[in-house]
Amino acid sequence: MTYTQGSTIDQDEVARFERIARTWWDEKGPMGVLHRFNPVRLQVIRGRALKRFGRDGDEGQPLAGLSVVDIGCGGGLLCEPLTRLGAHVTGIDPAPTNIEVAKLHASKSGLAIDYRQTTIEALVEEGQRFDIVLAMEVVEHVADVDAFVAACTAAVKPGGLLVMATLNRTLKAFALAIVGAEYVLRWLPRGTHQWEKFVTPAELTRAIERDGLVIDYQAGVVLNPLTNQWKLSRDMDVNYMITATRD
Repeated sequence: MTYTQGSTIDQDEVARFERIARTWWDEKGPMGVLHRFNPVRLQVIRGRALKRFGRDGDEGQPLAGLSVVDIGCGGGLLCEPLTRLGAHVTGIDPAPTNIEVAKLHASKSGLAIDYRQTTIEALVEEGQRFDIVLAMEVVEHVADVDAFVAACTAAVKPGGLLVMATLNRTLKAFALAIVGAEYVLRWLPRGTHQWEKFVTPAELTRAIERDGLVIDYQAGVVLNPLTNQWKLSRDMDVNYMITATRD
């Protein structure tokens, strides 16, 4: 799909996250599951970036000089560690309180991050392109998946990298990510996810490849109940990550 101007923002989803925006950095609050999820997300982003750009992982700032956009950045949980790795990070989110919280936390942390209340569609229209484009746990919240992915792929520079993470539309995902996480364990506020908006790996792959990107990595992410930590897995039935490159 060729990118066309427009917005894929689902205003109901924006309002839902706006209500809990000030809890982004509370590891015991509604975003606690993302804090536990963050190490494996960073593992994949860092590892695929090192491979794609031929960087030395032993360097103090192995992503130095690379431009990154984090779409739906929330309070900056990914933006801050990526900035510490040397990347020039732009964090975008349609929810104003998310951006307010992210700016305040970055300031307190002494980090220079370009936070903006905007959309990836708007940045593409402005002609902005990035070495690394991140859409982590966002695609299941947009109004038009194909249009959103088209904007994401359009934002990838030649030679660049796209990293996406989302939830598979399976009965297992319904049981674990909605019934389990929202109603039984109460890791997330009820209504955070809508099963019908989950995206299968095949659907996401087709959307990414329409714009000429090549899928180069896929992995599931599962929770180890013994350690309460997330880890990479071949099981993509619930959470999964996909990366793709543009030649």
